[in-house]
Amino acid sequence: MDGLTSFAARIGQQISEQKMIRHFGLVHAIQAGVVLVSGLNNHAALGDRISFAMPGGALLFGEVIALQARFAAILPEGPSEGLRIGARAELLFAPRLTPTDAWIGRVIDPLGQPLDGRHLAQGPTPMRYRAPPPPAAGRKRLGARLDTGLAVFDTILPIARGQRLGLFAGSGVGKSTLLSALARGVTADVVVIALIGERGRELREFVETVLGPEGMARAVVVAATSDQSPMMRRRCAWAGMTIAEYFRDQGKHVLFLADSITRFAEAHREIALAAGESPSYRGFPASVSNLIMALAERSGPGPEGQGDITGIFSVLVAGSDMEEPVADILRGVLDGHVVLDRAIAERGRFPAIDVLRSVSRSLPQAANDAENALIARARAMLGAYAESELMIRAGLYAQGSDPVLDEAVRVYPSLDHFVTLRSGDAAESFVLLSEALARQTALAASNSAPSGLRT
Repeated sequence: MDGLTSFAARIGQQISEQKMIRHFGLVHAIQAGVVLVSGLNNHAALGDRISFAMPGGALLFGEVIALQARFAAILPEGPSEGLRIGARAELLFAPRLTPTDAWIGRVIDPLGQPLDGRHLAQGPTPMRYRAPPPPAAGRKRLGARLDTGLAVFDTILPIARGQRLGLFAGSGVGKSTLLSALARGVTADVVVIALIGERGRELREFVETVLGPEGMARAVVVAATSDQSPMMRRRCAWAGMTIAEYFRDQGKHVLFLADSITRFAEAHREIALAAGESPSYRGFPASVSNLIMALAERSGPGPEGQGDITGIFSVLVAGSDMEEPVADILRGVLDGHVVLDRAIAERGRFPAIDVLRSVSRSLPQAANDAENALIARARAMLGAYAESELMIRAGLYAQGSDPVLDEAVRVYPSLDHFVTLRSGDAAESFVLLSEALARQTALAASNSAPSGLRT
């Protein structure tokens, strides 16, 4: 019966997709990579897809990026060589996604087509790519602290259910590896991963090795590789969020991972400049700010009676510049940020998290008084060491001149190692943090005691 119902649903969807009226236009001009089409301007809307008839029967797709009184401006999704004046253009209208539970464990493109060579079932209800966020006044507050499998995130940088966290890093610092560890370890019903502008050769490695069968068992991966058009790369983030909203509406807790928002913003920049928008924000158009904030606002706690979307957004910061436009915009709308430092990665400590520059805004509510005291002490020790690190490494530090600094120097190696540790849950992580703060102190006290009293 289930198979018959699924078959009937597919047939019904195919019938509904048949167009009773089809709209065609003609290519009027091709200039600066933009195609002007006449005959569609009274029917097309921004964001609609267009197909062009190419020589040999092939089709070239594009997206409406601007409308004029007589013409629709189309940005092609692929190479436009061979496209000529007078070529036929068909209006396909705005695409929709039809997610279903069967998408879990699959790798798809931003249009909802399979990338793993297997048939992909479609859901009964089409969903918009750019849906509004839930009403602000009706959203729940942040939920309970989530176990992540990583000691530093279970303690100093907790992630609460419905929280939105930014992951800021330069290239080659371990950002994707950390994201995959969170995808496997964070407590969630479903994980939706949007790989925006990633290298094509890395997709299979990410799915099979980095994420692995355990991670894929509860994940949906949406991928648009770096060679694809800016429309597909931009749509990749929207597709991932739309799928996350589908599962959220079922009452599930969804972990949404986007890698990276920088490439999402760069794709929008290409489209906006082709549409005639001027770059006004350090090379980015003014509309990029609202675009990023609108995407981030769609995640977070859902309305009462629905699930939540815990979002982790990675940002590729050039030269570790936290003030660059995309990082600055995203940091202002998130509930915390984690900074990966190249200097830490170069000395071989992974994940290369700069704890002092990272913050989780779920604190202090996400921890109890004793746990908050441990976190505060750990930050104080790391801060005291960082302030005098140059002096310590230069050999100018004299032990005994500052008791706080003396303790910071003793516990720093164990705290630095603590960031690399995995754990089963938050309780175990706080035990590890307590031991990191006490181990070197106890050892120093043992070494300073008379020989007959050492243990």
